[in-house]
Amino acid sequence: MPTTKENHGALTGDNHKALWAGRFAEGPDAAAVEFETSIYVDQRMALDDIHGSIAHATMLSSSGIITKAEKDKIVKGLKSIEKDLEDGTLQIDYSAEDIHSFIEATLTDRIGEAGKKLHTGRSRNDQIALDERLYLKRVIPLLQNEILNVMESLIKIADANKKTLLTGYTHMQHAQPGTLAQHLLAWVCMFERDWERLEDSLKRIKLSPLGSGALQGSTLPLNRKEVADLLGFEGVTLNSLDTVSDRDYCIEFASDFAMIQQHLSRMCEELVLWSTTEFAFVEMSEKWSTGSSIMPQKKNPDFAELIRGRTGKVYGALINLMTTLKGLPLSYDRDLQEDKEPLFDSLDTVEANLKVFNAMITTCRWNTENMAKSCEGGFANATDVAEYLVRKGLPFRTSHEVAAKTVRLAIENGLTRIEDLCIEELKSVSPLLDEDLYDLITPKSCVENRQTDGAPSSKTTSQQIKYLQKFCAKNRK
Repeated sequence: MPTTKENHGALTGDNHKALWAGRFAEGPDAAAVEFETSIYVDQRMALDDIHGSIAHATMLSSSGIITKAEKDKIVKGLKSIEKDLEDGTLQIDYSAEDIHSFIEATLTDRIGEAGKKLHTGRSRNDQIALDERLYLKRVIPLLQNEILNVMESLIKIADANKKTLLTGYTHMQHAQPGTLAQHLLAWVCMFERDWERLEDSLKRIKLSPLGSGALQGSTLPLNRKEVADLLGFEGVTLNSLDTVSDRDYCIEFASDFAMIQQHLSRMCEELVLWSTTEFAFVEMSEKWSTGSSIMPQKKNPDFAELIRGRTGKVYGALINLMTTLKGLPLSYDRDLQEDKEPLFDSLDTVEANLKVFNAMITTCRWNTENMAKSCEGGFANATDVAEYLVRKGLPFRTSHEVAAKTVRLAIENGLTRIEDLCIEELKSVSPLLDEDLYDLITPKSCVENRQTDGAPSSKTTSQQIKYLQKFCAKNRK
């Protein structure tokens, strides 16, 4: 479907007047039409608008408001529009006020007076609320699948690196030995929550808004439940005023998108750091790197930086929506037309970023030797010394102090590792420190001896991988 503002043959005639034109003696100024039109943004909901209209026409017929013959003509005409939009033989007319007006006018052009009956018992206020919900119900599962794609890629890399040593950091200082698998699985857990947040947000759009009218329902015998059933909703919204003014779901999804983007940004920050000469833990594929216009040697992680850089755009969409809603009285106000652009833009941005991140991460080369070296020095095994003493009966606060003294002693002797102290030096700090300590504080031992649930040992990492693999397989849509 075209997304430019080109006019592909403006539709003319009475069928293409604004739906509210009867109130006015003269048409709006051309600049006013250009300013207030939303079709450039809402055109992506064309098929959702058609599906909602088919259900509405079916209900109008079964409720005796229009005849079956009229319903059949309307449905046939709408399906022909759907087909022509999908195969490109019908182009969006950007002179139309919005996608609803374009479809209704095109329908009336094709089937005549019956097309004018489609809007019976319906307002654009409840119509757009329906279209947005239908659109989100359709596209959010696709976004969830993109999240699962990234999760599965990370799980695969983690599964191959369960014993690849990598220092864990707090405050960007060496903290404790870990593994690449453990680190990547932490990223996967972030995405698991992102998937679940989207799933939970879908619950808030499970009720059909159609039949709420402009704000106070209708005097016509509309069967809202029938429309809901036809469109796969679980029921109908409770209050018509709330229904047409509610955009909580837009804010909620925008918040979900912002959280996904935050996680992507954090991961990209680490990839940028890890790809530096100082870290050299990872090398980006040339397919997902760029060079410099002046420095011939450069290989820059630009795509990770661009993902990180687009976070402000997604955050801005959320603030945009919240600010739009903050002062609106009930019920519908035209401000609500401005909900779609930030919502759709943040959705598109996050979806694109997930795809690029997945392609980028699956082509990375991991420098396992440098990762292992990061576990040497920095006294990252000091906690293991303290826990060694705890197992010998020493209170933890006392053992913590003893381990700290071994670190200080090593530093005073110009050493970078506790294990470089001889046994006599260790015993000068505490007689409980013995020869067996050396084998227990190697980076590998530090990792493998951590077997609490969620820890980095190969055993517990395998458990995490198994759980996350099942999560992905179960939730693929």
